[in-house]
Amino acid sequence: MLKGALIGCGFFAQNQMHGWQAVEGARIVAVCDRDAERREATARRFGIGRGHDDAARMMAEEDLDFVDIATTVGSHRPLVEAAAEAGLHAICQKPFAEAMQDARAMVAAMDRAGKTLMVHENFRWQSPVRATIRALREGAVGRPFFARVSFRSGHDVFSGQPYLATDPRFIIQDLGIHILDIARALFGEVTGLAASTARINPAIRGEDVATMLLDHASGVTTVVDCSYATRRQPDTFPQTLIEIDGDAGTLRLDAGYRLVIQRDGREEVREVAPPVLPWAERPWHNIQESVQIIQQHFVDCLREGRPPETSGRDNLGTLALVEAAYASARDGNRIALP
Repeated sequence: MLKGALIGCGFFAQNQMHGWQAVEGARIVAVCDRDAERREATARRFGIGRGHDDAARMMAEEDLDFVDIATTVGSHRPLVEAAAEAGLHAICQKPFAEAMQDARAMVAAMDRAGKTLMVHENFRWQSPVRATIRALREGAVGRPFFARVSFRSGHDVFSGQPYLATDPRFIIQDLGIHILDIARALFGEVTGLAASTARINPAIRGEDVATMLLDHASGVTTVVDCSYATRRQPDTFPQTLIEIDGDAGTLRLDAGYRLVIQRDGREEVREVAPPVLPWAERPWHNIQESVQIIQQHFVDCLREGRPPETSGRDNLGTLALVEAAYASARDGNRIALP
């Protein structure tokens, strides 16, 4: 049984703790947060006997195999490097890093330590998205050439995470990173990107609308669009909607978790709605299920000695798209990627 510790006991970390309770082969034995009230509340809620206010000291004192880093982005590099120094595997929340140099340094530190580093990039692990990826790889539409990956909502994300309203970077860094990662999971690496952004909500600091055009090395063109300023009913939060055109047919992941495949004059509809886990609640159940799935994947990879799909090294490709999108929106040009 692998033993882990949670670092950061905030809003989303509660989902991670629920997920860990259902993961086979691992358990959380300690939690860490500088805020005593949050730390103690999380420990009580999940029956964790040991709480800490200093992550480095916890890593030194506890008998651990891994840490789950669920803190804000500015703390990720020192915490990952501390995990490497302590000889621990790590799963780290997204966004992985504030800058590419920090992300590369974290990957290098864990490589030197011979430990596994995975990014908690859970959107590509949502069961409706996995069903879409499987259908595409099984040739449902033949050779794809165009896609749209879309997340548009008016949901109030600031009530649970108020810091999002104060960050100069908002929707691409917080949400778009997930949607860009789905595009990479579907169609592979990107050779060029153009982006535009807008701030519709005057009460926030960063952008809340972004539209990105991606050219993939595979020959696919993808439109990735994100909005937290869209007013429509019913609101589709937190669903990612996907359209794919191929030379043999079309595929859509529609609202309501319906996967529609049209080919050879026929239409097939697959219901791919995620289950509502015992601890989950609508409409968050889609994301909550993916938390449990990705954490199980992390543990399976540790036990089997294989790299995780959303490894730190893989996430460098997604983070590069985030940086390119901000540069393109700022300068008004297309960014070529290596």
